[in-house]
Amino acid sequence: MGITVQYSLANDRGAVSSTVGGAVIDLRLLATSDLHANLLAWDYHTSRPCPQRGLARIASLIHKARFERPQSLLFDNGDFLHGTVLGDFIAETTPLLRSGRALHAHPMITAMNALNYDAVALGNHEFGHGLGFLRRSLAAARFFVVCSNLYFKPTRGAPLAAPYLLLHRDLRDRHGKLHRVKIGVLGFIPPQTTVWEKRYLKSRASVDDIIASARHLVPELRARGADLIIALSHSGIGQEQAEPGAENASSALAEIDGIDVVIAGHTHLTFPTASRHDLAGKPAVMPGFFGSHLGVIDLTLRHSVKGWRIAGFGAELRPVSKRDPVTGLVEALVAEDAAIVEIARPAHDALLARTDIEIGHSPIALNSHFALLTQSPPLALVAAAQADHLVRALAGTSLADLPLLSAVAPFKAGGRGGPENYTDIPAGPLLARHVSDLYIHPNSLSCLRVSGQDISDWLERSVSLYRQIAPGSVDAPLIDGDFPSFNFDTIHGLSYQVDLATAPRFDTFGRVIDAEARRIRDLRYRGQPVRSEQMFALATNSYRAAGGVGFPGTGTAQVVYDGDESNREVLACYLRSGAVPAPTCPDWGFVPMPGSSVTVDLSPNAEAHLAEVPHLRLEPLPQLATGFRRFRLHL
Repeated sequence: MGITVQYSLANDRGAVSSTVGGAVIDLRLLATSDLHANLLAWDYHTSRPCPQRGLARIASLIHKARFERPQSLLFDNGDFLHGTVLGDFIAETTPLLRSGRALHAHPMITAMNALNYDAVALGNHEFGHGLGFLRRSLAAARFFVVCSNLYFKPTRGAPLAAPYLLLHRDLRDRHGKLHRVKIGVLGFIPPQTTVWEKRYLKSRASVDDIIASARHLVPELRARGADLIIALSHSGIGQEQAEPGAENASSALAEIDGIDVVIAGHTHLTFPTASRHDLAGKPAVMPGFFGSHLGVIDLTLRHSVKGWRIAGFGAELRPVSKRDPVTGLVEALVAEDAAIVEIARPAHDALLARTDIEIGHSPIALNSHFALLTQSPPLALVAAAQADHLVRALAGTSLADLPLLSAVAPFKAGGRGGPENYTDIPAGPLLARHVSDLYIHPNSLSCLRVSGQDISDWLERSVSLYRQIAPGSVDAPLIDGDFPSFNFDTIHGLSYQVDLATAPRFDTFGRVIDAEARRIRDLRYRGQPVRSEQMFALATNSYRAAGGVGFPGTGTAQVVYDGDESNREVLACYLRSGAVPAPTCPDWGFVPMPGSSVTVDLSPNAEAHLAEVPHLRLEPLPQLATGFRRFRLHL
């Protein structure tokens, strides 16, 4: 059963009007998503202030939005507890419940309580520290938690979240009369969550298809009298017709009759955009990540014989910062809320004392400025750590004789994260915070048994990042801005070239768009051509192994090692063992195109590292208003 909650938003208690014909109500919905325990405007990787993030800044926007429209509801779309260094630290060090008595509440929960959230959806990262930690954290919540497509095997005790909510709100119309409005709330997580978080969910829970779950629950909510149904979809925008089990299904959700509002997330993008303002004609927002934006939806509700229905709407994003178009620097638009800062301060101060512990040393700089263009030292380091661990894990098994490769992707390579979104660690001591900078996601280590054909197709999927470049082009944009860098895998242990003159085989979502297209040329292992039937062991992470985002050769049937240790832990142990990062050789590159050039937008700091990549022949161009520095790459 779902949860029904009665609550009045009126400034004073009054009789709820029974005469509602033609009445009009104005209601504001506020939304956050993918906060990932970013309480403060601080970057724990660089140990510097970061004006682009933090619930403390979002709090100031929430207060202002509520002042403008007192009749409002506040939601979060998931991934609020886990996914950053602070979230990990809190999970490792903070006692939450002991013998049924609360000792310390999770500071993120305390902050959300202080902001009077109405309801939150669970995101896939909420499970990253185990069900016990999640359950104890949520025990302190004074808001409601919903997850509509998560099902646990029968156990004793209270459920983790409600399958739906029915919120009863007493709202004033434009003439001051009170009316009872019933608001249904659904929450969804990607079906792949049980694979990504297999350490805690495997054999305990299942996650159903988002669209199938919604179609089942929407009629039930309507039958219980819901005037309005809001979908908190911890899922990307995706396509209008989602495949069964789709990770990103928010567009398809909006197509369902009976869903009125969609609040999307998960992919860390923003919506509305300059070219698209709704989903299937319905109000929708996707409010960025780490507290970069507050989503605001203003609804005009009109009463009819069918109850309260949306007669008009507006949707917008309110950012916490802006970028100076001249200097390229980011400036905060709002101050941090003092109450949230005080809530976060104890955990923040304790974490800062821990992040500068030395765990290794690097004789070379580790930066990701050129990770989309050539072999990158930080990626080579992560790949080596993965391979080192698997050599020992597979020793004595039938897989030990297979050639071992290691796939890695740059998590910080500009793009949607802006020109500050790069790893840039100087030569010298490697600190504890640098490990999280090198591997920001809490994935676990996996190994797949794949064929040479799988490997070739895997790389084709990755190099769809690049636009097709016509020979003789001058300063054509190289990177497809809709393609996230975390889906750009390079496979260490191979050499190959990328033919940019050929069309990409896959689109951004991993769907085949040109079955004849082949960009990968001269694919070799130890100098010998890779044969289609040749078998390999491929180190990767649990997210990729789960089969999401269209990588060939993935899926549970291919998995031969399913470790509990995180990739980040593997990297930290590798460095503590005395491993030292080394300069890399350009094992992959572009097929030469004499007389052709392309442009790439990189960090302004990349210019200082050009001597590290002389083979790229990069030429600096002017800085852009976006804060990026444009470079010309001669092919």
